[in-house]
Amino acid sequence: MRVLVTRPAAQADDWVQALRARGIDAAALPLIGIDPPEDAAPVRAAWRALAAQRLVVFVSPNAVEQFFALRPEGLAWPAGTLAGSPGPGTTRVLKRLGVPPAAIVEPAGDAAQFDSEALWARLAQHPWRDAAVLIVRGESGRDWLADTLRAHGAVVGFVTAYRRAAPLLDAAQRARLDAALHDPPRHVWLFSSSEAIDRLLALAPGAGAATACAVATHPRIAERARAGGFGAVHACRPEQDAVVACIQSIDPSERRSSSLPP
Repeated sequence: MRVLVTRPAAQADDWVQALRARGIDAAALPLIGIDPPEDAAPVRAAWRALAAQRLVVFVSPNAVEQFFALRPEGLAWPAGTLAGSPGPGTTRVLKRLGVPPAAIVEPAGDAAQFDSEALWARLAQHPWRDAAVLIVRGESGRDWLADTLRAHGAVVGFVTAYRRAAPLLDAAQRARLDAALHDPPRHVWLFSSSEAIDRLLALAPGAGAATACAVATHPRIAERARAGGFGAVHACRPEQDAVVACIQSIDPSERRSSSLPP
């Protein structure tokens, strides 16, 4: 059984290494490309005004990577500004790029899911009336957290730090895709976003076959995989231990079946 990791390239490579270290045959098949924003000036301006923000929320590891890639020389994370993270992957990148751990607000370690709702459960412990909040994201995204912060009196703005792009598969990745389409029961798709599923089905409409198996790191992603036709869909938390346990728990017989319920 081969696990196909569909995250953007840099994160996919990290996950492949981690899964292989746990004895799982994994390979990268990035289904979302990440490009810089068309206009970098708003990101650089956001950096210069960062000290005026009470909170900066990063929607994903990509948001952190791309925001910091455009940091003007000489600027550091300002004291007094919180960094909001929806989960451990984003938190790891924030720490690696120099944000003090004490400045990071993230969901509780035992949260049922790592998402905006879980992050708000922590943010709700702070007062937000008249507080300036910046959300760093791609061209678009869910507005639930922004709407919730506004409802509690915050002044919320957005900055686009990256653009999502269609996947550009190299020869090896194309061969992996062809192998998965030819023999679905020998492959498991690992999805960390619904957009990756949409990209896959646009690229290869037959990928969501009834014999195809998917692991999804959020219930919403699992719902999208089922809607896309995947026969066996397993939802788990996005932590590496949880993903490994989920993959190892998959019964080989269910990957051979073509009559599984959605």
